[in-house]
Amino acid sequence: MGQKVNPIAIRLGITREWVSKWYAGKKLFPQHVHTDFRVRDFLKKKLADASVSRVLIDRAAKRVNITIQTARPGIVIGKKGEDIEKLRAETAKMLKLPPSDVRLNIAEIRKPELDAQLVADGIAQQIEKRVMFRRAMKRAVMSTMRSGALGVKVRVSGRLNGGEIARTEQYREGRIPLHTFRADIDYGLAEAMTTYGVIGVKVWVFRGEVLKGAGDKEAAAEGAATEGAPRPQPERAA
Repeated sequence: MGQKVNPIAIRLGITREWVSKWYAGKKLFPQHVHTDFRVRDFLKKKLADASVSRVLIDRAAKRVNITIQTARPGIVIGKKGEDIEKLRAETAKMLKLPPSDVRLNIAEIRKPELDAQLVADGIAQQIEKRVMFRRAMKRAVMSTMRSGALGVKVRVSGRLNGGEIARTEQYREGRIPLHTFRADIDYGLAEAMTTYGVIGVKVWVFRGEVLKGAGDKEAAAEGAATEGAPRPQPERAA
């Protein structure tokens, strides 16, 4: 079943967090889900050139905190913050809230090569610009591995090179342990709208294993640092 389940959904509550965090009753639940979908769709279309990976929505009482994870925060913010104020006003209108109750946060992605969604978007954009799909896939795999990933898999499906029969091709480097829950596997899906049809791009990036907690990570780091170092000798009384 490792190939059939969404790698992010199966790790929710284990190594991954939900992209929407709120509580609602039976009446408001479907409304909130639909509104979240519309807000994400609107922001991704509006910020198509800003390399947006994901949009996190956190509702607390009557306030909404929206975090936009992007590789280009300057494009989102705009000159003197003008663009982000317009975005906040339009988002507040969709949420049916006053702009003062909607907060937009920008989180910069330091290494976009390790973000599966951004890698998939990059391949899809290249295919739309008529770049050979194999070249785009190989370039993405090489740059991701060079950035420190332990494994990457890229799969492209559709009418590749305009062929009449749709087919699937994939490139893989390193390892992708889909069955290991503690493995930090990022997954991204993008679609390239070409003249001969839609081409789907899927990317899996293995970024290492997640330990139980931050304390365990620190202990592991300390253990690695002290390993091989000379042990202090007890002082003898004169």
